[in-house]
Amino acid sequence: MRGRFLLLVLFLLPAGRASAEWQLKPWLGTTFAPGTTFVDLDSGATVHHIAVGVTGLKLGEVFGIEADVAHVPGFFQSGGPFKELVLGSSVSTVTGNVVVAAPRRWTEYTLRPYFVAGGGLMRARIDDAGDILFVSSNLGAWDMGVGVTGFLSDRFGVSWDVRRFRSVGGQDPASGGPRLSFWRANMALAIRY
Repeated sequence: MRGRFLLLVLFLLPAGRASAEWQLKPWLGTTFAPGTTFVDLDSGATVHHIAVGVTGLKLGEVFGIEADVAHVPGFFQSGGPFKELVLGSSVSTVTGNVVVAAPRRWTEYTLRPYFVAGGGLMRARIDDAGDILFVSSNLGAWDMGVGVTGFLSDRFGVSWDVRRFRSVGGQDPASGGPRLSFWRANMALAIRY
């Protein structure tokens, strides 16, 4: 009986502190392969747009959580048929994600790959000359992707990732809501705390 009690006590004792690290990643990237029901992006559209943002991450040995904020100015502006109509546009995303990374002990002095997935909010805005296309819409969204981070010193490194963003809801306005999706590739300065 005493042996079982000792095993129970050992099982219930808190584990040793796992050291989690905080990372801040300001980044610059590009979007590609957009799809939307807001406007026809296939008609001569510029499909690559500059994206800027910042990612905050708390990462343990394998698992972590992340907050990602991004802004893509000019997302709906193109050389297509709406060139003169669209005066300004943008897409912004705010997502919370779960991160699964290669164990730190395996990648101490090399690139550390990771997988990320989560959800949040996507805001699409289109300002047009004649109030024909005006859009200001908040959409639920999910994202998923992969990336790698490598540190050049104890504190500073670089990170690259590719993610897919997609709104949650219908395929078009007639069937329950607008749809918006795109890929994003970015490179970040990784700062470890």
